[in-house]
Amino acid sequence: MTVMKNNRNQITEGTIWKQILIFFFPILLGSFFQQFYNTMDAVIVGQFAGKEALSCIGGSSSQIVNFVVGFFSGLSVGVTVIIAQYYGAGDEKRIDQALHTAYAFSLLFGVVGGGIGVFFCRYFLAWMQTPDALVEQSKMYLQIYFVGLVFVLVYNMGAGILRAIGDSKRPLYFLIVSSIVNVALDLLFVMGFGMGVRGAAIATLIAQATSAILVTFTLMFRVPGMRLQWNRLQLNRHMLRRIMRIGLPTAIENSTYGISNIVLQSALNRLGVDVVAAWAALGRIDGLQWMINGAFGMSITTFAGQNYGAGKMDRVRKGTWITLTMGACSSLAFGLLLMRFGVPVFHIFTQDAGVIAIGMQMAFILGPFYWIFAFIEAFTGSRRAQNDVVIPTLICTVGICAVRIGWTIVLGSRATVAGLVWCYPATWIIAGALMSGYYLYRTYWQKKG
Repeated sequence: MTVMKNNRNQITEGTIWKQILIFFFPILLGSFFQQFYNTMDAVIVGQFAGKEALSCIGGSSSQIVNFVVGFFSGLSVGVTVIIAQYYGAGDEKRIDQALHTAYAFSLLFGVVGGGIGVFFCRYFLAWMQTPDALVEQSKMYLQIYFVGLVFVLVYNMGAGILRAIGDSKRPLYFLIVSSIVNVALDLLFVMGFGMGVRGAAIATLIAQATSAILVTFTLMFRVPGMRLQWNRLQLNRHMLRRIMRIGLPTAIENSTYGISNIVLQSALNRLGVDVVAAWAALGRIDGLQWMINGAFGMSITTFAGQNYGAGKMDRVRKGTWITLTMGACSSLAFGLLLMRFGVPVFHIFTQDAGVIAIGMQMAFILGPFYWIFAFIEAFTGSRRAQNDVVIPTLICTVGICAVRIGWTIVLGSRATVAGLVWCYPATWIIAGALMSGYYLYRTYWQKKG
């Protein structure tokens, strides 16, 4: 219990907004470096291999990767919540069981999922109506990525475990190292050796392996009161059920986001390479916005989980509103900056005037509404940390994903760039309103006992 007695008050005691920000900034910086090496892939490939190559790593293949990673990241949230609750309650035995179950799970499904992805990626691309000129290189990128899927899952699971016990700094350090590795190898393979999409994929695989090795080594030898041991890896049925109870609905929610984005990407693919390239570039640019939202979401999930485990519900509620306020303000600022300075930022990715014009059209539709998503992130993260996942998942699945898919289908062959992109702010408003109402309802009855 030594490590818990020394560290638990970092989140369950003290000034709430300070503790959230202390936890938030390393997560944000870690997400920044993760996005940084994804963005450098796009910048280096776009500048040295052309807009077709940029579309291959940022179009259909990117949506497929996001879908797969989103699903397994959702499962890792179950581990984060469970360990945060046990940590807040001081239950070292259950923490150890969760640690070894989570690692066994990530290794097993990383290998199985990677094999499935390698085999079926061509069919995924065909289903998404990927332009013929992009299919072969997109398939090559995906196959290399799926070979290293196990590294992605191991890192995300390990980083989630560290964050659950209040350590958001070391995952940041690991991402900094992997980002440096990725950018250096991008320059070597793409610019130096002229390997194009293949070079970018190999660089990403090596970088992901680096981060997975670092987080695994840390959990084996560098966390007081916790030690990962390979001979103790097992799928504890009781613990796996608890993890899946939280993680599976979150994984389904993330996957439906991915499915809706895939459906939208398929519609955008029909509008030509310029539209695909513009969407790919915008995805790298507004990745910062989603990093900010995601960092606040992870922060409130851990903060609320530990305080829920410690029985400090007043801190849970106050922390949720503070997180919402900070998230909404930062997202509003990002949207305004994107509309004001978007053109020179797009020039980083491409010099094609047509692509930039389309990208700015998209930016002016999305920019004014980013702040609304902060309501979804803060309230969902808080409820999830309190073992309440089913209704928030249904709200996001129906209010965002189902509506977005229906929107795209209704537009059909009449779809335009603006018509498709407008489905994003529309669904944010719907889901934000529903989630806010649900959170207020549940909070009211919790206070009533």
